Amino acid sequence: MISTMTPQSLRASMWRECSYICSEEEAFTIYMALELGKPLLVEGPPGSGKTEVAKVMATILEAELIRLQCYEGLDEGKALYEWNYQKQILDIQKGGKGNVFGADYLLSRPLLAAIQARKTPVLLIDEIDKVEPEFEAFLMEILSDFQVSIPEFGTVKAKTHPPVILTSNAVRDLGDALRRRCVYLYLDFPTIDREATILMRKIPSMRPGLALQIAHTMYLLRENLELLKQPSVSESLDLAQAAVKMEKTSLDPLFLDQLNSLFLKTREDQEQFRKKGGGKWVCKNL
Repeated sequence: MISTMTPQSLRASMWRECSYICSEEEAFTIYMALELGKPLLVEGPPGSGKTEVAKVMATILEAELIRLQCYEGLDEGKALYEWNYQKQILDIQKGGKGNVFGADYLLSRPLLAAIQARKTPVLLIDEIDKVEPEFEAFLMEILSDFQVSIPEFGTVKAKTHPPVILTSNAVRDLGDALRRRCVYLYLDFPTIDREATILMRKIPSMRPGLALQIAHTMYLLRENLELLKQPSVSESLDLAQAAVKMEKTSLDPLFLDQLNSLFLKTREDQEQFRKKGGGKWVCKNL
């Protein structure tokens, strides 16, 4: 599939099969990561569509998406494999003389699952910036050759290296070694026109004028308020769906004030919105 792909066909497939809009430059970057067999590091603010890139790639490549969700305190055992100690102990107590370190006792976590997969998957390592630098170094070893040596079991090696997508919200600076190994893509929030197009594609009954107003509203919020959580495209879609259900042809202050909980997810952000003028402020600037 990858061998027959071009940057142009990749971009077209992302739009046709997944309604995912990307620029020519973004499509070329994704294509080169696939073509060179390098991990793709996608960085940007939360809600800008980074994780969606991996989902779209899995769909286009007709591959399983294996996701490693990173968090503070994530260790090798939770990311790679663990032994089913309870089953081992029970079988030993029953007098079993078989190998309690065989495949039946091995619990594959996301990284090992990606290595063992019979059909090449897409591996998503989500929010890599949340783990400790030590885990990042361990991850580099796995990504370099996609094999792991398991004591008392042996070496497991992937038949082919799967496409790897790492996402980062830039909570902390990533190591230079990881950045050098990856192809880099920065994804910001979409422009007004691009976000309006997304809304119309995802919600076919959405009128162009209303879609533009909602996209412009998101732009105003992101650019003019110091929000703790900027509204994502997903929250823009929530507002758009609500507007369609309520048969709105255009936005009005009361509608935005009543439904601000759809796109403002903290008390502090809602208070900022009210102090700025709320729905009246938005509609005045549309």
